[in-house]
Amino acid sequence: MNDTHTLPPRTPRIALVGDRSPHVRSHVRIPVLLDALAERDGLALDAYWIPTGDAAAPGAVRGFDAVWVLPGSPYESEAGALAAIRTAREDGVPFLGTCGGFQHALLEYARDVCGLTGAAHAENDPSADEGDLLIAPLACSLVGHEGVVRVTPGSLAERALGAERTTERYHCNYGPDSRHLDTLRAHGLRFTGADEEGGIRIAELPSHPFFLATLFQPELAGDGTRPHPLIRALAVAATRHAEGVSGT
Repeated sequence: MNDTHTLPPRTPRIALVGDRSPHVRSHVRIPVLLDALAERDGLALDAYWIPTGDAAAPGAVRGFDAVWVLPGSPYESEAGALAAIRTAREDGVPFLGTCGGFQHALLEYARDVCGLTGAAHAENDPSADEGDLLIAPLACSLVGHEGVVRVTPGSLAERALGAERTTERYHCNYGPDSRHLDTLRAHGLRFTGADEEGGIRIAELPSHPFFLATLFQPELAGDGTRPHPLIRALAVAATRHAEGVSGT
């Protein structure tokens, strides 16, 4: 008779990439959100904070089931944030980038996929040539702003939200420069959420199992005890990734 052993499910591991600070509201929210995911949704995650300086090391986020690049820019290491995003993108690991994470997801894609090696972020490189700015100062600051985002039907964002319209909170001064967006689109990145003036607020990568970035901060929704649908969707994707890895 053959003995068979069923391994217990592995708790998904998520890399929280950012320079953790008690002064960044979204960072303070993370423990509350993780507890709520486990208690309300049965989605327990084993979370590890990785400072952007550490994320620059080769393989820093390999072996994780999800990567979340959090707000809090300017990061201590632009290179570290970009390296974490590239690993998640190339390895098919579920990825969420919020606020600064959104900005750097576009920057990584522009440089490493589109060949725009000079693409720059004005906050990181204020002396960059204007023509190279992919992430530029917003005409109107979104610090403390709340606004409507219209979502593309059939997109990953729409499926996760369960709606084509949502009201979201921001805390940022920088966003994508429209001059470069067609190049990113031509190379496969899809912009699936915009504000009522047409400003890009959500990006995703259809060729990837789960790659989503938002200029708004879903971690600031409510009081954190009911995780935002996009955060819940990341947790579900991380769980599926862990099941797939452990089953190989």
